[in-house]
Amino acid sequence: MLAKPSTRSTVRRCAVAGALGLTLLAAGLPTAGADDDGPDLSRFHNQKIKWSACEGMDVSKDLQCGKVTVPLDYSRPDAETLDLALARYRATGDSRGSVLLNFGGPGASGVSELATSGKNFMHLTNGYDVVSFDPRGVGRSSPVTCGPATVDIVEATDGDEEMADPHDVLRQLRDAAAECEKRSGPVMRHMGTVDAARDMDVMRRALGDGKLNYLGFSYGTRLGAVYAAQFPDKVGRVVLDGVDTLTEPLARQGLAGARGQQNALENFLDWCAEDIACPFGQDPRSSRRQVEQLVASLDADPVPSAFGEPFSGQDLVGAVGQALYSRQLWPTLERALAQLIEHGDTSGLEGFVSGGVNLPVRRDDDGDLSDEEDIPLDNLPAALMAINCADDPDRPSAEQVTRSLGPLRRQYEEASAIFGPYRLVQVLMCYGRPKGTDYIREDVKDLDTARMLLVGTRGDPATPYRWTEETAERLGPSAVVLDNKGEGHTGYASSKCVHRKVDDFLLYGSLPPDGSSCGSEDDAGRSGG
Repeated sequence: MLAKPSTRSTVRRCAVAGALGLTLLAAGLPTAGADDDGPDLSRFHNQKIKWSACEGMDVSKDLQCGKVTVPLDYSRPDAETLDLALARYRATGDSRGSVLLNFGGPGASGVSELATSGKNFMHLTNGYDVVSFDPRGVGRSSPVTCGPATVDIVEATDGDEEMADPHDVLRQLRDAAAECEKRSGPVMRHMGTVDAARDMDVMRRALGDGKLNYLGFSYGTRLGAVYAAQFPDKVGRVVLDGVDTLTEPLARQGLAGARGQQNALENFLDWCAEDIACPFGQDPRSSRRQVEQLVASLDADPVPSAFGEPFSGQDLVGAVGQALYSRQLWPTLERALAQLIEHGDTSGLEGFVSGGVNLPVRRDDDGDLSDEEDIPLDNLPAALMAINCADDPDRPSAEQVTRSLGPLRRQYEEASAIFGPYRLVQVLMCYGRPKGTDYIREDVKDLDTARMLLVGTRGDPATPYRWTEETAERLGPSAVVLDNKGEGHTGYASSKCVHRKVDDFLLYGSLPPDGSSCGSEDDAGRSGG
């Protein structure tokens, strides 16, 4: 029986990006030998994927869709299960198996992303079936939602007057945590990277692969590293692009993200001001004030989204944040903002998370996967927050929260008046939730695996290059670093050099020397979240 959320808005999957989370299993963490010592997972490992043609707007006829079934709770595999949505492009020649892609987030739909950006990966079909998936709680895989809880917390912490009574803020945080779980159902308590990595091993077996070949972007690098720690003898050719931190607390991650997105926004507004069609005019400084005013206005008085649900200032912040990951998206962002300002039309902004297309579905689907119209507006931020909190062991006490709330809010607002409050939510909304796992911070290090390629981009606004260096040092000799001296989030789609070196490794096993580099290029693109 599919464990689906109990209640949720029936609205098209759409924009926003925030952060929050839940608990992991209490049954202990999996290791390479867990299948021998733990509960019997044979019924999951022995399943075969039934592939069929996908349906959806602008979906390639070559894209196939399927699903794989996993336990809701790996400590109780005979209880409820989840169905995870998959999509693939078949190998064009002799196939050596599959390469699995994760586009980041956490909370991004791999099925939708593969449908919209599949052309970037067609060279890999020279040797592989190229496969991606919607992780548990994401897209069509039992999507989670928090409803209005995220915006409620932003409003509760966005000024001195609102925070005059910290105990009232804490109450609202606890209420928000309860609301997220109520709306999302049982999947919320079984999200997190440790579970997702175990899901990937079920996928590997169902795909018929002896080892996992993998390309992960941004958060997908965290997922790949955790998989390597859990299943070291199953690591095939693994590439981690836009390397995430394994050690920094959420508060420091959020500050880094707010600063990076603010810099990217200012660069966009400078570019926009040179165009007579820029909806904010030709003065970049005035443009920054107008963006702040637009966010505040929409938070106070949301407009209807394309499907009738309220579109708030925080939805706008999330959509803009997604678009800023790549200069290639700036013209589209400019037009989408003009649509909103001039006509109150949010559809262009909503498309930044949906990829501008309907989520592909299987033909003759048996109904176990969630329907597209059942995917909530806030699925991306709700999933992002659920996973980040599940991965983070820090749970400050009520006293610590009340003492640090004011200074922390000021730090985030100084980092970015627009993205700071939004990023602060991912820290605050972990309060009142079960403590996350310490496995990632404590045990994902000194790995004895096949060598893995780590790509760091010097001008990455979301994952600072120092995270690549720090993660490589933690993983040990298995990590080989490629230094991309370019701009933008991740390197595979923005650098021809990175693209070539990654493909050479995945297809032919040819690794660049550790510490080698790719020069800066003007080509821009988007891979991962």
